[in-house]
Amino acid sequence: MNQSFQELIKHKFPDLSRGQKKVAEFLVNFMEKGSLYTAGQIGKEAGVSETTVIRLAYALGLNGFSDLQELMRKEWLSSAESKEAASKPAADSAAEEKKPFSEWLSPVDEKELSQAADALIKSDQVYIAGFRESHTAAYWLYYKMNQLRNHVLLSFPTGFLLETLCNLTSESAVVVFSLPRYTKEALEAAQQAKKQGAKVIAITDRRLSPVGQIADITLLAGTTEHILSLLALSQIVISSMQKRDEKTAGKRQAHLEKLYAEQGIFLE
Repeated sequence: MNQSFQELIKHKFPDLSRGQKKVAEFLVNFMEKGSLYTAGQIGKEAGVSETTVIRLAYALGLNGFSDLQELMRKEWLSSAESKEAASKPAADSAAEEKKPFSEWLSPVDEKELSQAADALIKSDQVYIAGFRESHTAAYWLYYKMNQLRNHVLLSFPTGFLLETLCNLTSESAVVVFSLPRYTKEALEAAQQAKKQGAKVIAITDRRLSPVGQIADITLLAGTTEHILSLLALSQIVISSMQKRDEKTAGKRQAHLEKLYAEQGIFLE
C-alpha cells in the first residue's frame, strides 16, 4: 500500500460510519497510543466498542486490526525519527517566533510548516481565504505576505468571487482559515481551489475538519477561542518564508522601505 496512514484516513473518512469516524479522529490525534494500545483500549478511549475499531480496519481496505496498527506504527516511528533529525534546523526557523505565543499554539508540525512555506514561496499566486471571524487573521496574513512577495489575493469577509478563483492554476497556493463554527464559504473556497488544481493549505483546529479533509497541507491552530492563536500561527508561517527566501523577501522589503520613505508613510 503506497498511501500513508493519515492519507488513507483522509481519503476514506467521508464514507466511514459515525463510530468509525470517532476512532479515526482518535488515531490521527494520538498515533502513539494507537500504535501501542489494543483494539479494546482504543475503543474505550474513543468511546466506542472494540468491534467498531476492528471494523474501521476493514472499512479502510485493510485485512484486519493488526494491519491497521502496523501501518500506524510505521508512520509514527518514521515521524518521530524525522522530527528528531530535523529538530535543530526546524527549530531555528520558528523557535523565536513561537516563544511569545506558546500558550495559544498547538505543537507545530515542522514538516508541514516547511511544505507550506515552500508552496507559498514558489507559487505563481497566493489566495488567502478567511470568512467572518477568521477574516481578521486572513487579512493580517495577506498584509504581511504582500511584504514578502507579489500576487497575493484576499477573500471578502463573507464570500469570494468565482471570477478570482477561476484564475488559479496548478502552480497556485490557497490558504484557507477554517475554525468552528465551520463556514460553508471556507469549504467551497477549498473545493473550488482543488478543482483548479491549486495546492490547498488549511489553517484549522483538527486534521479531519471539513477543510482539513481535503487540504494538501494542514497547519493546526491552538485554542480556537482566541484570535491570537491564528495570528501566532500566521506569524510562524511568515517567519519561515522569510528565512527560506531571504534574498527575494529582502529585496522586496527594501523596495517597500524606499516607497514608504518617499511617501512619508511612517513618522519614525
